[in-house]
Order: sequence, then structure tokens, then C-alpha cells
Amino acid sequence: MKAVLRMGLVAALLAASAAANAQASANIGWASEYHFRGILQKVSSASGGLDYESGGFYVGTWAADVGDGLEVDGYFGYGADVGDFSLSVGYTGYFYTGDFDDTYQEINLGGAFSALSLDVAIGRYDNFTGPTQDYTFAALTFEHKGFYGTFGTFSQDFDGDYLEFGYGTTIAEIDFGIALILANEDLIGADDESLIFTIGKSFDL
Repeated sequence: MKAVLRMGLVAALLAASAAANAQASANIGWASEYHFRGILQKVSSASGGLDYESGGFYVGTWAADVGDGLEVDGYFGYGADVGDFSLSVGYTGYFYTGDFDDTYQEINLGGAFSALSLDVAIGRYDNFTGPTQDYTFAALTFEHKGFYGTFGTFSQDFDGDYLEFGYGTTIAEIDFGIALILANEDLIGADDESLIFTIGKSFDL
């Protein structure tokens, strides 16, 4: 599943700010442990992606090493400011070149006000040869001056929740981050506690 290095953190990309001019960018990164929504994907994982934004619309792709091949994600959507609120709607697909996992596809909804943001994903998991599974994921995040805290939870056919606390900063145009993830036993594939270090860089194209 997808994660994006933003401010040196591993986090889900759901929102895009409205841009007056079109902008293309690229990013590369490395995480000591690649976690997505509280679930460990791989220890020591490199990643990279491409993004394009114009007038609030965004489209992009991102790939990460998951050991058995690559995770390759594609996403698009629209984000805009409405008064003091930032709102977004989009689509994300998670695909794999090996047998690490099967395909996920989801609708992403995001909203933010001041330091608080709420992200919701409504998705379907192909589940190899088994029956497809439906899931809803919701995450509430508070962020202030690089520090952040997130509570994330799954429902429907998926179950479990986690807390994530971290800090990200940029030094000499390089993004650095540290995060602590505390997951409950219902979150399959998750460690009880995980400490993560990330480094990344974005480039305008």
C-alpha cells in the first residue's frame, strides 16, 4: 500500500492544494521501515514518485520496494480551499509486480481545518483467489510546527487501529522524519511498537 514521504514522514497522500500554475515534481526517499496505515510492509525500503498539479487537480504515481517486487501506485483527484477548510476527493490504486500482495482500489476523501485533518478511504481488496473484501479507513491527524499525531482505524472486512506520533523537518532541502507507531493486535501484520526513520527529497521538473 502506498505511502508518501511528506516532510520526511511516511503518510498517505489524500489532499492537494489548489495551484495557480501547473507544476510537475519528482520525489525519492528511504524509510528504515516502510509502514502504511500502521502495517509493516518492508524493513529498509526505497521509493520514488512523479506528481503533476494544475488548478487544484493532481495526478501521480509512486513506487516502493516491498521485497517481493514493487508496489506501484497510481492516483488522481482534486483539492480546493472552501473558506477556512481544505477539501479533496480522489482515487488511488495499489498494484504489485510480485506476489507480496494483491490489488487495492479506493476512493479518497479529505478535509482539513487549521491543524486538524480527516482522511477517509473507501476501498476494495481483490484478495488473490479469495472473495473480494471491502474496507473503510479513517485517520484523524493533528499537526503543529512539524510535530504530528494520527489515530487511524479500519472497519468493514478489515479491522484494527493504531496511533502514530512523529516529527518532520527540512535541512538543506533534504526532508528528515522520525515516527513512533503503536498498533493494536487486531491490525494484522503490524508490530506492537515501531520506530521509523525517513529521508527524502523532492524536485521540481
